[in-house]
Amino acid sequence: MFDIEEELKKLPNKPGVYLMKDKNDTVIYVGKAVVLKNRVRQYFRKNDKTTRIQKMVSLIDHFEYIVVQNEDEA
Repeated sequence: MFDIEEELKKLPNKPGVYLMKDKNDTVIYVGKAVVLKNRVRQYFRKNDKTTRIQKMVSLIDHFEYIVVQNEDEA
């Protein structure tokens, strides 16, 4: 079972691409980050988010990420 809080702790301080997926394993969002740990965690913080982002976050069941060498690769 995917534990989002545990997976957030494992995110590296490196650049990469992340894929947010729903319970059916369908990709609902793809993004890039200079620092994966910082960017992906932002989605799950309790702060002011747009309605669109709130809706997306409510659909996230799990995420995957690909570490790259630099932002240009992402």
